[in-house]
Amino acid sequence: MRRGKIIAGAALLTALGVSLPAGAFDASALAGTWKWMNFTMVAKPCTTNPSGAGMCMTVVSGPKNVGMEMIRSKFQDKGGGVFAARIAHPASGEIYNTKIRMKGPDTMSMNGCTDAGSCASGDFIRQK
Repeated sequence: MRRGKIIAGAALLTALGVSLPAGAFDASALAGTWKWMNFTMVAKPCTTNPSGAGMCMTVVSGPKNVGMEMIRSKFQDKGGGVFAARIAHPASGEIYNTKIRMKGPDTMSMNGCTDAGSCASGDFIRQK
């Protein structure tokens, strides 16, 4: 219970634009069920992600790529409440160099580009 309050507090501080110290990012703040367009993803702490991120985000429903692991690298603190990671796009499976920012406790904004220069962005909404 205490850990949940700490995670919620960190997400709230980030949403208010308060920067956390470098290295303070706790990827478990992303834990939950998220919706983007016709896709639903579940994020949870794990030890099975080959990237060593300590977090898994798996497409659990959608028109394609069900079962695909989206998180492909460890998270890096970029300052100002922004974190970067290599993330697989749920629709195409392409890997994007992605910036992630919590816009509130239930909205996660992602934007990034592939190494080839194709860019995308979107807001993921936490499902209750």
